[in-house]
Amino acid sequence: MTTSFRHTEPLPPKAATGRVAEVYEQIARDFGIAGPPTFVVLSSAPALLAPAWALMRESLIAGPGSRTGKEVAAFGVSAANKCPFCVDAHTVLLHATGDHALAERLVRGQEPEDAGHARVLDWGRRTRVPGAAGEPYPFPREEAPGYLGTALAFHFINRIVSALLTENLFPADAQRLRPVRSLAGRSLSRVVRRPAVPGASLALLDEPGPGPEWAGGTAVGPAYAALRSAALAGGGLLDADEQALVRRAVGAWDGAHPPLAPDGFPDRRERPGARLALLAALAPYRITDEDVAAWRRPEHTDHCLVHLVAYGAFAAVDRIETALSARTAREAS
Repeated sequence: MTTSFRHTEPLPPKAATGRVAEVYEQIARDFGIAGPPTFVVLSSAPALLAPAWALMRESLIAGPGSRTGKEVAAFGVSAANKCPFCVDAHTVLLHATGDHALAERLVRGQEPEDAGHARVLDWGRRTRVPGAAGEPYPFPREEAPGYLGTALAFHFINRIVSALLTENLFPADAQRLRPVRSLAGRSLSRVVRRPAVPGASLALLDEPGPGPEWAGGTAVGPAYAALRSAALAGGGLLDADEQALVRRAVGAWDGAHPPLAPDGFPDRRERPGARLALLAALAPYRITDEDVAAWRRPEHTDHCLVHLVAYGAFAAVDRIETALSARTAREAS
């Protein structure tokens, strides 16, 4: 899977060394794709790469719950976030699980025939709205770490992809052709159907915390905690007033996609950093070359831009997770 990067020029995976090379090696083995752009784009900020991969691996790939169900949830999340690249990727991965008819129904905008999958798809879509997707879950309670971790991982990944990659999963938009989707999925089927050992990615992290209660003591918790710490560190690229502005705006967000006009984001001439962070949180597909150029200075490298976008992206994830956790706690009491 190849694509074009927007706003950054990360090094090719073959040039990677150290921890980044270790992450790529595990991605190739457990995800089946060598150097997927969804993670290569984070390599300009290595502190983000390992925990982003760890959260996806420990929830979607190795976490509790069926891979098909979690792919359906991730499809719903990606559709709600208007991330065509990720929607197409999950379609291919559903082909890889062997669920070809399900994959093609979703491509056509149809609901799954299986009622359980339909409920999971609806749940995935609703996770974009803070507080709208708590219990009762459309999956067994013991599978919550896998499903919640998957949803939150892709709320982050969708935003990174929409901000920093083009929309095409394959060159020339070839994923629009059913034979291409099916063939790509079949090429990944052996890896996708192979059981993965939980916790293998945690060795790539630096002293992660235990994570939230909903993770239930699984490896999803430390992976989430590590990504949260690494992503929110990007707030240091903003001054205190800008950080407060971002927190207020995301705290008041109801999950809606902001209208094009009037543009309620900070003016790029006055607060370009806050504008970029808020766009990354609420509408990353609207980040333009002009937005990035207004913020760029000689000291603002690709490393800085990826950290700033990740900060905004995780601000939205944090809002969703906090509301989800609060509702889950209320309904459990």
